[in-house]
Amino acid sequence: MKITATGIAGVNIVETAPFSDHRGAFARFFCARELAEILGARQIVQINHSRTAQKGALRGLHYQRPPHAEMKMVRCLKGRVLDIAVDLREGSPTFLQHHAQELSPESARMLVIPEGCAHGFQVLEEDSELLYLHTAFYEKASEGGLRHDDPALGIDWPLAVTDISERDRAHALLTDDFKGMKI
Repeated sequence: MKITATGIAGVNIVETAPFSDHRGAFARFFCARELAEILGARQIVQINHSRTAQKGALRGLHYQRPPHAEMKMVRCLKGRVLDIAVDLREGSPTFLQHHAQELSPESARMLVIPEGCAHGFQVLEEDSELLYLHTAFYEKASEGGLRHDDPALGIDWPLAVTDISERDRAHALLTDDFKGMKI
């Protein structure tokens, strides 16, 4: 596994080296030993799968506040998505900046999103599926979200948003008094 840092501390791209032959393909999706430098003492405690049918659909931007903040590792199993990580860490030099990464099975990439960052994605191909590895259990009372079209974030989504949940549409815009999360 090859780990590449992005311009946001803790947001990394993990590339795998799939093996292919006449039977098909094999790839290691997760290896605690090879990912130890970014995992540290964290453990994967929850694995989620999402399937989104419609091209242009958008999910997110979601995060969990401390004490249930989580690192997410996101991989696309089918289709293609634009995956986004937004830095919400108080005092971070990249506060409110984002990293966009296209994910697909062919790219063999996984996006690592650390605690204190929001996550969302837009589906670029119909019937796209994502696998999420989490270092904290989901806690409804700790969930938070950002509007995908918040001008403070300046995210340039590649497609018109064709579908979004009422919950995600209803997130409030950031205000000047938002200083981020203490992680």
